[in-house]
Amino acid sequence: MSLARSTRRGLLSSLGAAVLARGASAAIPVAVQLVLAVDVSGSVSEDRFALQREGYASAFRNPAVQQAIRSTSTGSVAVAMLQWTGPALHVVAVDWTLIDDAASADGFAAAIEAAPRALFGGGTSISGAIDHALGMLAQAPFRGLRQIVDVSGDGANNRGRAAEAADFGIRAHGANERHADQRAYGHQQHPPGARDHQLAPFLFEEP
Repeated sequence: MSLARSTRRGLLSSLGAAVLARGASAAIPVAVQLVLAVDVSGSVSEDRFALQREGYASAFRNPAVQQAIRSTSTGSVAVAMLQWTGPALHVVAVDWTLIDDAASADGFAAAIEAAPRALFGGGTSISGAIDHALGMLAQAPFRGLRQIVDVSGDGANNRGRAAEAADFGIRAHGANERHADQRAYGHQQHPPGARDHQLAPFLFEEP
């Protein structure tokens, strides 16, 4: 290989590394990156889907949640909503949104309400939802001091790898996970207002 070609390749490699580094540093810092993972598998009726959607929308309109966001170290969080069913069936219903005041929180709530149901079956893969959410966290244009996946659902994991394996993966990633409607993979639904009380103190917690 000629010296000129070797030098050119070295320059291109350095340039590529610089672009990647600049892309990583360009991520907007926020106190929390939060993926809301909503179950839309076959067992979820339209009423249960509405329960999940209304609960999240109500939470982000709640003054206590909005105050929790303003009280974080950056005064901001970044949130996205994912609909999930089987291991490879996922739709981003509401893309990454910066929330840093009442207007942006209300706007995100409106986007949640406007997002139609995109999936209707394919099994229940909590592990698949967690794995997909981890990819969303990594590729987001934001970088949170804390990264959280909030899993909402009504059934046990019956597709893909074990949910416990995904739990281990999310801890290895350095993120946190919550099963908000589905404690210990059981069947427990909360009224929409429960989201208000769960999200507010959770957003206050910082490292």
